[in-house]
Amino acid sequence: MTSRNQQLFEKSQQLIPGGVNSPVRAFRSVGGTPIFFKKGLGSRLWDADGKEYIDYINSWGPMILGHAHPEVIAAVQQAAANSLSFGAPTGLELEMAELINKLVPSMEQVRLVSSGTEATMSAIRVARGFTKRNKIIKFEGCYHGHADALLVKAGSGLLTFGEPSSAGVPPEVAAHTLTLDYNNTQMLKDTFSSIGDEIACVILEPVVGNMNLIVPHQEFLQTLRELCTKHGTVLIFDEVMTGFRVALGGAQALYGITPDMTTLGKVIGGGLPVGAFGGRKDIMSVLAPLGPVYQAGTLSGNPVAVTAGLTTLKLIQAPGFYDQLTAQTAKLMDGLKQAAQKAGVTFSAQSVGGMFGLYFSASNPTSYAEMMQADKTAFNKFFHSMLDSGIYLGPSAFEAGFVSAAHTDADIEQTVQAATSAFAGL
Repeated sequence: MTSRNQQLFEKSQQLIPGGVNSPVRAFRSVGGTPIFFKKGLGSRLWDADGKEYIDYINSWGPMILGHAHPEVIAAVQQAAANSLSFGAPTGLELEMAELINKLVPSMEQVRLVSSGTEATMSAIRVARGFTKRNKIIKFEGCYHGHADALLVKAGSGLLTFGEPSSAGVPPEVAAHTLTLDYNNTQMLKDTFSSIGDEIACVILEPVVGNMNLIVPHQEFLQTLRELCTKHGTVLIFDEVMTGFRVALGGAQALYGITPDMTTLGKVIGGGLPVGAFGGRKDIMSVLAPLGPVYQAGTLSGNPVAVTAGLTTLKLIQAPGFYDQLTAQTAKLMDGLKQAAQKAGVTFSAQSVGGMFGLYFSASNPTSYAEMMQADKTAFNKFFHSMLDSGIYLGPSAFEAGFVSAAHTDADIEQTVQAATSAFAGL
Protein backbone atom coordinates (compact mmCIF):
# COMPACT_ATOMS: atom_id res chain seq x y z
CA MET A 1 0.00 0.00 0.00
CA THR A 2 1.09 3.56 -0.67
CA SER A 3 1.50 5.45 2.59
CA ARG A 4 -0.23 8.74 3.24
CA ASN A 5 3.23 10.36 3.40
CA GLN A 6 3.96 9.14 -0.14
CA GLN A 7 0.59 10.32 -1.41
CA LEU A 8 1.05 13.78 0.05
CA PHE A 9 4.59 14.07 -1.28
CA GLU A 10 3.57 13.04 -4.81
CA LYS A 11 0.79 15.63 -4.86
CA SER A 12 2.99 18.31 -3.28
CA GLN A 13 5.61 17.95 -6.01
CA GLN A 14 3.01 19.01 -8.56
CA LEU A 15 2.32 22.34 -6.86
CA ILE A 16 5.33 23.09 -4.63
CA PRO A 17 8.92 23.14 -6.00
CA GLY A 18 10.48 19.87 -4.89
CA GLY A 19 7.35 19.17 -2.87
CA VAL A 20 8.62 21.14 0.13
CA ASN A 21 8.80 24.72 1.40
CA SER A 22 12.35 24.44 2.73
CA PRO A 23 14.92 22.31 0.85
CA VAL A 24 16.31 20.03 3.58
CA ARG A 25 12.80 18.69 4.22
CA ALA A 26 12.86 16.90 0.85
CA PHE A 27 15.14 14.09 2.15
CA ARG A 28 17.31 14.48 -0.97
CA SER A 29 20.48 14.02 1.10
CA VAL A 30 19.38 10.84 2.87
CA GLY A 31 16.96 9.48 0.26
CA GLY A 32 13.43 8.25 0.77
CA THR A 33 10.10 9.97 1.28
CA PRO A 34 9.75 13.01 3.55
CA ILE A 35 7.58 12.64 6.63
CA PHE A 36 4.42 14.76 6.74
CA PHE A 37 3.43 15.50 10.33
CA LYS A 38 0.02 16.24 11.75
CA LYS A 39 0.52 16.39 15.52
CA GLY A 40 3.14 17.05 18.17
CA LEU A 41 2.92 16.71 21.94
CA GLY A 42 5.83 16.94 24.36
CA SER A 43 8.79 15.02 22.93
CA ARG A 44 6.64 13.16 20.39
CA LEU A 45 5.40 13.62 16.83
CA TRP A 46 2.79 11.74 14.79
CA ASP A 47 2.93 11.59 11.00
CA ALA A 48 0.18 11.44 8.39
CA ASP A 49 0.06 7.64 8.73
CA GLY A 50 -0.33 7.85 12.50
CA LYS A 51 3.20 6.59 13.26
CA GLU A 52 4.76 7.98 16.45
CA TYR A 53 8.31 9.38 16.69
CA ILE A 54 10.61 10.79 19.36
CA ASP A 55 11.53 14.20 17.95
CA TYR A 56 15.13 15.42 17.97
CA ILE A 57 14.60 18.24 15.47
CA ASN A 58 12.14 20.27 17.54
CA SER A 59 11.22 22.42 14.52
CA TRP A 60 15.00 23.02 14.16
CA GLY A 61 15.28 24.35 17.70
CA PRO A 62 12.30 26.49 18.74
CA MET A 63 10.40 23.82 20.68
CA ILE A 64 12.69 23.95 23.70
CA LEU A 65 9.72 23.22 25.99
CA GLY A 66 8.46 20.42 23.77
CA HIS A 67 5.46 20.48 21.45
CA ALA A 68 2.13 22.02 22.41
CA HIS A 69 3.18 23.16 25.89
CA PRO A 70 -0.13 23.92 27.63
CA GLU A 71 0.89 27.35 28.96
CA VAL A 72 2.15 28.47 25.55
CA ILE A 73 -0.97 27.20 23.78
CA ALA A 74 -3.27 28.92 26.31
CA ALA A 75 -1.42 32.24 25.97
CA VAL A 76 -1.56 32.07 22.16
CA GLN A 77 -5.29 31.32 22.19
CA GLN A 78 -5.94 34.28 24.44
CA ALA A 79 -3.83 36.62 22.28
CA ALA A 80 -5.48 35.40 19.07
CA ALA A 81 -8.90 36.25 20.46
CA ASN A 82 -7.82 39.91 20.59
CA SER A 83 -6.88 39.93 16.85
CA LEU A 84 -4.20 38.22 14.84
CA SER A 85 -2.39 41.40 13.79
CA PHE A 86 -2.47 45.18 14.12
CA GLY A 87 0.43 46.47 12.02
CA ALA A 88 0.89 48.98 14.82
CA PRO A 89 2.76 49.14 18.15
CA THR A 90 1.68 46.98 21.08
CA GLY A 91 2.79 46.73 24.69
CA LEU A 92 3.87 43.16 23.98
CA GLU A 93 6.69 44.42 21.75
CA LEU A 94 8.06 46.52 24.59
CA GLU A 95 7.75 43.60 27.00
CA MET A 96 9.70 41.40 24.60
CA ALA A 97 12.44 44.05 24.13
CA GLU A 98 12.75 44.49 27.90
CA LEU A 99 13.04 40.74 28.46
CA ILE A 100 15.62 40.26 25.70
CA ASN A 101 17.68 43.12 27.11
CA LYS A 102 17.49 41.57 30.58
CA LEU A 103 18.60 38.14 29.39
CA VAL A 104 21.10 39.34 26.74
CA PRO A 105 22.45 42.67 28.09
CA SER A 106 24.61 43.35 24.99
CA MET A 107 21.33 43.99 23.10
CA GLU A 108 20.80 47.50 24.42
CA GLN A 109 18.19 48.15 21.75
CA VAL A 110 16.15 45.55 19.88
CA ARG A 111 14.05 45.48 16.73
CA LEU A 112 11.64 42.62 16.09
CA VAL A 113 11.25 40.96 12.69
CA SER A 114 9.60 37.76 11.47
CA SER A 115 12.52 35.42 10.72
CA GLY A 116 16.17 34.72 11.32
CA THR A 117 16.98 35.61 7.72
CA GLU A 118 15.41 39.04 8.20
CA ALA A 119 17.38 39.50 11.40
CA THR A 120 20.80 38.71 9.93
CA MET A 121 20.14 40.58 6.68
CA SER A 122 19.07 43.67 8.64
CA ALA A 123 21.95 43.47 11.11
CA ILE A 124 24.46 43.48 8.27
CA ARG A 125 22.73 46.44 6.63
CA VAL A 126 22.88 48.33 9.92
CA ALA A 127 26.57 47.46 10.38
CA ARG A 128 27.37 48.72 6.89
CA GLY A 129 25.38 51.89 7.48
CA PHE A 130 27.09 52.48 10.80
CA THR A 131 30.66 51.87 9.59
CA LYS A 132 30.15 53.21 6.04
CA ARG A 133 32.06 50.16 4.77
CA ASN A 134 30.99 47.40 2.36
CA LYS A 135 33.06 44.29 3.05
CA ILE A 136 31.76 41.59 5.39
CA ILE A 137 33.35 38.40 6.74
CA LYS A 138 31.56 35.11 7.29
CA PHE A 139 32.90 31.61 7.86
CA GLU A 140 32.78 28.58 5.61
CA GLY A 141 29.90 26.28 6.46
CA CYS A 142 28.05 28.86 8.55
CA TYR A 143 24.51 29.58 7.39
CA HIS A 144 22.88 32.92 8.19
CA GLY A 145 19.69 32.74 6.19
CA HIS A 146 19.07 33.07 2.47
CA ALA A 147 19.96 36.75 1.93
CA ASP A 148 22.06 37.15 -1.22
CA ALA A 149 25.26 38.38 0.43
CA LEU A 150 25.26 35.44 2.85
CA LEU A 151 24.82 32.59 0.37
CA VAL A 152 28.55 32.24 -0.14
CA LYS A 153 30.05 28.93 1.01
CA ALA A 154 27.10 28.56 3.34
CA GLY A 155 26.01 25.64 5.46
CA SER A 156 22.67 23.98 6.21
CA GLY A 157 20.70 22.95 3.12
CA LEU A 158 23.41 24.23 0.79
CA LEU A 159 25.85 21.74 2.28
CA THR A 160 23.24 19.04 2.00
CA PHE A 161 23.09 19.59 -1.75
CA GLY A 162 26.82 20.09 -2.13
CA GLU A 163 26.43 23.65 -3.38
CA PRO A 164 28.89 26.24 -2.03
CA SER A 165 26.62 29.12 -3.06
CA SER A 166 23.32 29.82 -4.81
CA ALA A 167 22.34 30.63 -8.36
CA GLY A 168 20.62 33.99 -8.66
CA VAL A 169 23.18 35.79 -6.50
CA PRO A 170 24.93 38.48 -8.59
CA PRO A 171 28.74 38.20 -8.53
CA GLU A 172 29.02 41.87 -7.57
CA VAL A 173 26.97 41.17 -4.42
CA ALA A 174 29.01 38.13 -3.41
CA ALA A 175 32.23 40.03 -4.14
CA HIS A 176 31.85 41.97 -0.89
CA THR A 177 31.65 38.78 1.19
CA LEU A 178 34.91 37.24 2.38
CA THR A 179 34.77 33.66 3.66
CA LEU A 180 37.30 32.42 6.21
CA ASP A 181 37.86 29.07 7.96
CA TYR A 182 35.99 28.65 11.23
CA ASN A 183 38.27 28.29 14.27
CA ASN A 184 41.31 29.44 12.21
CA THR A 185 42.78 32.17 14.41
CA GLN A 186 45.83 32.82 12.23
CA MET A 187 43.67 33.37 9.14
CA LEU A 188 41.70 35.94 11.12
CA LYS A 189 44.86 37.80 12.08
CA ASP A 190 46.22 37.77 8.53
CA THR A 191 42.95 39.04 7.04
CA PHE A 192 42.56 41.89 9.50
CA SER A 193 46.21 42.81 9.09
CA SER A 194 45.60 43.18 5.37
CA ILE A 195 42.14 44.81 5.11
CA GLY A 196 40.87 45.26 8.67
CA ASP A 197 39.91 48.90 8.20
CA GLU A 198 37.71 48.01 5.21
CA ILE A 199 35.56 45.43 6.99
CA ALA A 200 32.09 46.55 8.05
CA CYS A 201 31.25 43.48 10.10
CA VAL A 202 32.04 39.89 10.93
CA ILE A 203 29.09 37.54 11.35
CA LEU A 204 29.38 34.06 12.79
CA GLU A 205 27.49 31.35 14.59
CA PRO A 206 29.26 31.34 17.98
CA VAL A 207 28.37 27.66 18.16
CA VAL A 208 27.83 26.37 14.63
CA GLY A 209 24.67 24.38 13.98
CA ASN A 210 24.49 24.43 10.20
CA MET A 211 27.40 22.16 9.25
CA ASN A 212 26.41 19.92 12.12
CA LEU A 213 27.50 21.09 15.58
CA ILE A 214 30.92 22.76 15.65
CA VAL A 215 32.18 24.16 18.95
CA PRO A 216 34.36 27.31 18.89
CA HIS A 217 37.85 27.56 20.30
CA GLN A 218 37.95 30.17 23.06
CA GLU A 219 41.10 31.72 21.54
CA PHE A 220 39.32 32.06 18.19
CA LEU A 221 36.39 33.99 19.71
CA GLN A 222 38.63 36.14 21.90
CA THR A 223 40.93 37.06 19.00
CA LEU A 224 37.93 37.91 16.85
CA ARG A 225 36.58 40.23 19.53
CA GLU A 226 39.93 41.98 19.92
CA LEU A 227 40.46 42.45 16.18
CA CYS A 228 36.97 43.85 15.63
CA THR A 229 37.47 46.33 18.47
CA LYS A 230 40.86 47.40 17.13
CA HIS A 231 39.61 48.00 13.58
CA GLY A 232 36.16 49.45 14.32
CA THR A 233 34.46 46.40 12.80
CA VAL A 234 31.01 45.40 14.06
CA LEU A 235 31.02 41.89 15.55
CA ILE A 236 27.68 40.13 14.97
CA PHE A 237 26.82 36.93 16.79
CA ASP A 238 24.18 35.03 14.87
CA GLU A 239 22.38 33.42 17.80
CA VAL A 240 19.24 32.57 15.85
CA MET A 241 19.94 28.94 16.72
CA THR A 242 22.06 29.23 19.90
CA GLY A 243 20.05 32.00 21.56
CA PHE A 244 18.39 30.50 24.67
CA ARG A 245 19.39 27.06 23.38
CA VAL A 246 22.92 26.63 24.74
CA ALA A 247 22.42 28.84 27.81
CA LEU A 248 19.93 31.38 29.14
CA GLY A 249 22.10 34.26 27.91
CA GLY A 250 23.08 32.49 24.68
CA ALA A 251 26.55 31.50 23.51
CA GLN A 252 27.88 34.95 24.37
CA ALA A 253 27.12 34.32 28.04
CA LEU A 254 28.50 30.78 27.87
CA TYR A 255 31.85 31.87 26.39
CA GLY A 256 32.10 35.32 27.97
CA ILE A 257 32.42 37.23 24.68
CA THR A 258 30.34 40.38 24.14
CA PRO A 259 29.37 41.07 20.49
CA ASP A 260 28.36 44.48 19.15
CA MET A 261 25.18 43.07 17.62
CA THR A 262 23.18 39.87 18.04
CA THR A 263 20.52 38.20 15.93
CA LEU A 264 17.85 35.96 17.47
CA GLY A 265 15.06 33.72 16.27
CA LYS A 266 13.60 30.24 16.80
CA VAL A 267 13.23 30.02 20.62
CA ILE A 268 12.07 33.66 20.96
CA GLY A 269 9.05 32.76 18.84
CA GLY A 270 8.19 29.61 20.76
CA GLY A 271 7.33 27.91 17.47
CA LEU A 272 5.82 30.93 15.69
CA PRO A 273 7.71 33.26 13.29
CA VAL A 274 9.68 35.79 15.35
CA GLY A 275 13.19 37.11 14.83
CA ALA A 276 15.10 39.99 16.38
CA PHE A 277 18.31 41.92 15.94
CA GLY A 278 19.87 44.36 18.33
CA GLY A 279 23.01 45.64 19.94
CA ARG A 280 24.76 48.76 21.07
CA LYS A 281 22.52 51.80 21.18
CA ASP A 282 24.88 53.92 19.05
CA ILE A 283 24.82 51.28 16.30
CA MET A 284 21.06 50.75 16.40
CA SER A 285 20.45 54.52 16.22
CA VAL A 286 21.25 54.48 12.48
CA LEU A 287 17.94 52.63 11.89
CA ALA A 288 14.93 54.46 10.47
CA PRO A 289 13.04 56.42 11.68
CA LEU A 290 16.04 57.76 13.63
CA GLY A 291 18.71 57.25 10.98
CA PRO A 292 19.34 56.56 7.30
CA VAL A 293 19.24 52.73 7.35
CA TYR A 294 15.81 51.52 6.28
CA GLN A 295 14.14 48.34 7.51
CA ALA A 296 10.45 47.54 7.87
CA GLY A 297 7.99 44.66 8.17
CA THR A 298 4.19 44.50 8.16
CA LEU A 299 4.08 41.59 10.60
CA SER A 300 7.09 42.59 12.72
CA GLY A 301 6.14 42.25 16.36
CA ASN A 302 3.03 40.23 15.54
CA PRO A 303 1.08 39.99 18.84
CA VAL A 304 0.27 36.28 18.63
CA ALA A 305 3.82 35.26 17.71
CA VAL A 306 5.35 37.55 20.34
CA THR A 307 3.00 36.09 22.96
CA ALA A 308 4.24 32.57 22.17
CA GLY A 309 7.82 33.76 22.48
CA LEU A 310 7.28 35.70 25.70
CA THR A 311 5.59 32.75 27.36
CA THR A 312 8.42 30.45 26.30
CA LEU A 313 11.11 32.86 27.52
CA LYS A 314 9.40 33.19 30.90
CA LEU A 315 9.18 29.42 31.37
CA ILE A 316 12.81 28.71 30.52
CA GLN A 317 13.94 31.01 33.34
CA ALA A 318 12.78 28.42 35.89
CA PRO A 319 15.56 27.46 38.34
CA GLY A 320 17.56 24.50 37.10
CA PHE A 321 15.97 24.51 33.63
CA TYR A 322 19.28 24.64 31.75
CA ASP A 323 21.08 22.30 34.12
CA GLN A 324 18.44 19.66 33.43
CA LEU A 325 18.35 20.31 29.65
CA THR A 326 22.15 20.15 29.41
CA ALA A 327 22.30 16.97 31.49
CA GLN A 328 19.64 15.18 29.42
CA THR A 329 21.39 16.08 26.18
CA ALA A 330 24.76 14.91 27.53
CA LYS A 331 23.12 11.67 28.72
CA LEU A 332 21.87 11.02 25.19
CA MET A 333 25.33 11.66 23.73
CA ASP A 334 27.00 9.32 26.24
CA GLY A 335 24.49 6.58 25.48
CA LEU A 336 24.99 6.86 21.74
CA LYS A 337 28.78 6.86 22.00
CA GLN A 338 28.75 3.78 24.23
CA ALA A 339 26.42 1.96 21.82
CA ALA A 340 28.67 2.78 18.84
CA GLN A 341 31.78 1.68 20.72
CA LYS A 342 30.23 -1.68 21.59
CA ALA A 343 29.32 -2.18 17.93
CA GLY A 344 32.82 -1.21 16.77
CA VAL A 345 31.49 1.70 14.69
CA THR A 346 33.60 4.83 14.15
CA PHE A 347 31.44 7.51 15.73
CA SER A 348 31.67 10.62 17.90
CA ALA A 349 29.17 13.02 19.43
CA GLN A 350 29.06 16.16 21.53
CA SER A 351 26.57 18.65 22.91
CA VAL A 352 26.32 22.23 24.12
CA GLY A 353 23.25 22.97 26.22
CA GLY A 354 20.28 21.53 24.36
CA MET A 355 22.09 21.24 21.00
CA PHE A 356 24.00 18.17 19.84
CA GLY A 357 26.07 16.84 16.97
CA LEU A 358 26.47 13.27 15.68
CA TYR A 359 29.43 12.43 13.45
CA PHE A 360 30.60 9.26 11.78
CA SER A 361 34.22 10.20 12.37
CA ALA A 362 36.88 9.33 14.93
CA SER A 363 36.69 12.69 16.71
CA ASN A 364 34.50 15.76 16.92
CA PRO A 365 35.17 18.05 13.92
CA THR A 366 36.25 21.63 14.56
CA SER A 367 35.93 23.08 11.04
CA TYR A 368 34.16 22.73 7.71
CA ALA A 369 37.08 20.74 6.23
CA GLU A 370 37.02 18.26 9.10
CA MET A 371 33.24 17.92 8.93
CA MET A 372 33.52 17.05 5.24
CA GLN A 373 35.66 14.04 6.15
CA ALA A 374 32.84 12.40 8.14
CA ASP A 375 31.18 9.31 6.62
CA LYS A 376 27.97 10.62 5.08
CA THR A 377 26.94 7.19 3.76
CA ALA A 378 27.08 5.72 7.25
CA PHE A 379 24.98 8.59 8.56
CA ASN A 380 22.33 8.03 5.89
CA LYS A 381 22.02 4.34 6.80
CA PHE A 382 21.88 5.23 10.49
CA PHE A 383 19.24 7.89 9.85
CA HIS A 384 16.86 5.49 8.09
CA SER A 385 17.33 2.77 10.67
CA MET A 386 16.49 5.25 13.43
CA LEU A 387 13.52 6.57 11.46
CA ASP A 388 12.16 3.05 11.07
CA SER A 389 12.46 2.69 14.86
CA GLY A 390 10.49 5.90 15.45
CA ILE A 391 13.42 8.25 16.11
CA TYR A 392 13.25 11.48 14.11
CA LEU A 393 16.68 13.04 13.46
CA GLY A 394 17.61 15.80 11.03
CA PRO A 395 17.57 14.38 7.46
CA SER A 396 21.11 15.50 6.73
CA ALA A 397 24.59 14.75 8.04
CA PHE A 398 25.15 18.50 8.23
CA GLU A 399 22.49 19.52 10.75
CA ALA A 400 22.66 19.78 14.54
CA GLY A 401 20.03 18.09 16.68
CA PHE A 402 17.97 19.35 19.62
CA VAL A 403 16.69 18.01 22.90
CA SER A 404 13.71 19.62 24.65
CA ALA A 405 12.72 19.87 28.30
CA ALA A 406 10.01 17.33 27.50
CA HIS A 407 12.49 14.54 26.70
CA THR A 408 12.45 11.99 29.51
CA ASP A 409 14.90 9.31 30.63
CA ALA A 410 12.58 6.80 28.96
CA ASP A 411 12.86 8.72 25.66
CA ILE A 412 16.63 8.64 25.86
CA GLU A 413 16.70 4.95 26.77
CA GLN A 414 14.43 4.13 23.82
CA THR A 415 16.64 6.21 21.51
CA VAL A 416 19.82 4.48 22.65
CA GLN A 417 18.18 1.06 22.18
CA ALA A 418 17.23 2.02 18.62
CA ALA A 419 20.76 3.27 18.00
CA THR A 420 22.21 0.00 19.29
CA SER A 421 20.32 -1.85 16.55
CA ALA A 422 21.22 0.81 13.97
CA PHE A 423 24.93 0.60 14.77
CA ALA A 424 24.80 -3.19 14.60
CA GLY A 425 23.37 -2.84 11.10
CA LEU A 426 26.38 -0.80 10.05
